[in-house]
Amino acid sequence: MSVVLVIAIPVILAAAVVAIVATGRRRSTTGTLSHETRARDRSAAPEAGEQHAGGEPDEEAGRRRADESRRALGSGASVPAERGARVPAERTPVDEEELGLSRRQFFNRGILGALALAAGGFGASLLAFLWPSSSGGFGGKVAAGTSLNDMLSYNADKKQPFYIPEARAYVVPYPKADLPRAQKVYAPVIYAGMEKGIVALYQKCVHLGCRVPWCDTSQWFECPCHGSKYSRVGEKKGGPAPRGLDRFAVYISGQDVTIDTGLIVLGPPIGTDTTGQGAEGPPCVG
Repeated sequence: MSVVLVIAIPVILAAAVVAIVATGRRRSTTGTLSHETRARDRSAAPEAGEQHAGGEPDEEAGRRRADESRRALGSGASVPAERGARVPAERTPVDEEELGLSRRQFFNRGILGALALAAGGFGASLLAFLWPSSSGGFGGKVAAGTSLNDMLSYNADKKQPFYIPEARAYVVPYPKADLPRAQKVYAPVIYAGMEKGIVALYQKCVHLGCRVPWCDTSQWFECPCHGSKYSRVGEKKGGPAPRGLDRFAVYISGQDVTIDTGLIVLGPPIGTDTTGQGAEGPPCVG
């Protein structure tokens, strides 16, 4: 789908540019005589030396037309007005096409230009959406901002997952004793983080997308919307959820933890129970 959109955007922009150029050329030719009209005028023109109706020579006819032109310009006589004479000028309508840009041309080009700008802005925003930033926010690689040891200490002391708002993820410890069973279930990109002692869980419930909070009493994640329940490591324990919580790949360099939110790895299927953790108290959601 994204490939189709990427191809369609340049095509739309190119079509808008072609329409603007074509309209400009079509308008620029308005008011000119066609080839057929010019041919008819040439065929109707008198030959050199031929006299007009009434036996009037070409030279006299030229003088007559000159006099008529003078009268049309406002002299009011067959000869040019004398110097200093005040003769009222006649208003001659001006053809808008001869001015180079008519009102219709102005509005047409303005509308086409606005459409081209709108299409360009929409295309740019769509491309930005299709290619999220590689760092600094959800959809890219997010630095946890806390060292690995501090997150593990927080989990042990508070008995709560460490929450990273920028990644929309919970970071929870994974028991080393359960790694052999996890290796059979989880993808290598997720298992690599488990080997370092942690797993990053997406906060969204896989049922209908509600944010799943942590329940201190049961030590599970419990969705308040429809009652789906997940163990400490995000494996499904109950409710209508079709699988365990989705998760993100974790990259650890020394004590620096980076969560790749650009790729969501689907949670384990129903029945997965690599840690065997049961409810450690009453549930928060009935």
